[in-house]
Amino acid sequence: MKILLLCSITLLCGTAQSFAAGHGGGETVVNLTSSMLGYGALLLFVLAYLLVIFEEQTHLRKSKPVLMAAGFIWVLLAISYRMAGIPAEDAHNAILHNMTEYTELMLFLLAAMTYINSMDERNVFQALRSYLVSRGFSLRQIFWITGFLAFVISPIADNLTTALLMGAVVMAVAPNNKKFVALACINVVVGANAGGAFSPFGDITTLMVWQKGQASFGQFFYLVVPAVFNWLIPAVIMSFFVAKEQPEALDETVTMKFGAKRIMFLFLMTIVTAVSFHNFLALPPAAGMMLGLSYLGFFSYYIKIKERRSLEYDKPLGIDINAQTDPFDIFKKVARAEWDTLLFFYGVILCVGGLSQFGYLALVSHQMYDGLGATNANILVGILSAVVDNIPVMFAVLTMDPSMSLGQWLLVTLTAGVGGSLLSIGSAAGVALMGTARGTYTFGAHLKWTPVVFLGYAASIYCHILLNSSLF
Repeated sequence: MKILLLCSITLLCGTAQSFAAGHGGGETVVNLTSSMLGYGALLLFVLAYLLVIFEEQTHLRKSKPVLMAAGFIWVLLAISYRMAGIPAEDAHNAILHNMTEYTELMLFLLAAMTYINSMDERNVFQALRSYLVSRGFSLRQIFWITGFLAFVISPIADNLTTALLMGAVVMAVAPNNKKFVALACINVVVGANAGGAFSPFGDITTLMVWQKGQASFGQFFYLVVPAVFNWLIPAVIMSFFVAKEQPEALDETVTMKFGAKRIMFLFLMTIVTAVSFHNFLALPPAAGMMLGLSYLGFFSYYIKIKERRSLEYDKPLGIDINAQTDPFDIFKKVARAEWDTLLFFYGVILCVGGLSQFGYLALVSHQMYDGLGATNANILVGILSAVVDNIPVMFAVLTMDPSMSLGQWLLVTLTAGVGGSLLSIGSAAGVALMGTARGTYTFGAHLKWTPVVFLGYAASIYCHILLNSSLF
């Protein structure tokens, strides 16, 4: 676990080091890693993250402990600055820098989540699921289809949404076949995480790397082939253990609602807008996403008018208009955003940012990137991501900002994205599917196939280093 690594390195180093730690505000501050308040801040993060890890057992939403820890960590930092004689505005500038980073991430995700929720309301995902479960495919065919779709959809719709969609298909086809469900869910998790690793829209970690400017939008596509190997190698091996039997086809028909295809097109245009803002105007991608949200806002007004008119036409038929569903409302889709997740990101960014101000990340950066070398350190980041959520791990790396080539930044993007597939708890996709297929797709069921998944992890790293050697 990342924070345990922080603790062990800190304890090994003992007293304060001779370096100074820089922070987002641009000033240089003394090293506070060996102060009592520094240890207190580290302990707060450890306790908060332990509560996050055991969210399934405690039923305490993950945002709550990290929000509290973030607030108290910055209180301790402000006190530490005052005791060290550092100007109070330094802490003010530092926290503003972290809040600016969070605001960009939050607005970007809010726009994307609103589009996803809108497509869900228009039955886009339900129609795809209906099509797949009614075709009469064999179990092995469903295994390959769901894995492939997880890989190709996640770069656009994010790995969590994709995993939930494909997991629903798996459960609908053969809910009583535990072996098939477990293998298919592992395949979906690996495929969704691998597909999300080569697109800024596929995973929060890739989005952070893109928004930080460490790689341009087009440069992420250097990771396509390594990502394919990451999914394909475990999928081929696991497919031999999936039966070819044909489950009974389900008679299920779902049609998309009015405007569904146009919302899909507007989402694509929103992605183009965000990329254009970043590449051609040097503006934050989040600003482009918010402009794209206005596209949906105006179109939602058009849908509302059209659906209200259709309800009016039902009057002569004796249909109770008041019994109809509410008209399409974009603000209801905004309200349905994953606010627990968005607030969790706030807490993580502020916690990691605060620990950075104390000097811990500079210490870890020195030990990892100077001691192990960039390649070994980046591979280790991926393994850590299997135990700890990859978001704080990647944000810590970005905050450390080690001097690395484009190839190394793409390597850490790849490992942080696909490393979570090694364990079921290593990614949001895995955790979500454990809830969907409770009792069938479990930590233990995934752990049995971790060596196979690791083969894909190792192959993707080797493939990236081999194919993209000119970038290192």
